[in-house]
Amino acid sequence: MSPRAWFIPTLVGVMVVGCGGPVPSTTPVSPSPVADLPEPGRPYAADDILDAMRDSHRPDGVAEELQTEVVAEAVADAVWTYGGEPWDEVVAGGSCGPTACTLEVAGGREGVGGDTWVFSVDPASGSVEVVDAELQAIPTELVTELDRAARLADGDGLLEGMLLTAARWIPPPADQVFGLAYRSGDEEGSCSVEVEIDAKRNRVTEVTSTGC
Repeated sequence: MSPRAWFIPTLVGVMVVGCGGPVPSTTPVSPSPVADLPEPGRPYAADDILDAMRDSHRPDGVAEELQTEVVAEAVADAVWTYGGEPWDEVVAGGSCGPTACTLEVAGGREGVGGDTWVFSVDPASGSVEVVDAELQAIPTELVTELDRAARLADGDGLLEGMLLTAARWIPPPADQVFGLAYRSGDEEGSCSVEVEIDAKRNRVTEVTSTGC
């Protein structure tokens, strides 16, 4: 299925965009609940990251090459949390190969899930690059509202009977953008749907499906 754009309905009689173009909707719907959302922020200083690396409880800890002020400062500048709140605990692990190192920084807060950032680090220059970010530390009630908004926007019924299996937030430069993952079952090859929501602009910006 090709990516397409839907609009989250916010008023009675809005236009829902599907494969065949705009189609009037006369079904009463509730105002969009996705509003007044907290802004992401960077809550950590270099010292916080450096302490987490030095005090790592991972089996192999963090390679000494990574435990520098330069690396810690770059990582602190790269790590965002939703709402700008620090995690309950910062967990770090990292190892080095012949030419590059990998550093993982993770954490979460009670009731909001967890985030994991993975960085590629050049220990010689101290340069840090984000290679993966699995960010699920968002409030449960927000996930519920995002799911409701996505289903309200689903004019084709693609999400009917689908189970929401994961929700993530997308860090800046995205602005209040979230990804929702749905599946029809646990069987291998079962229908899966990915929905991306721009909550600030009240629209579903992308929908992709596999095996449906």
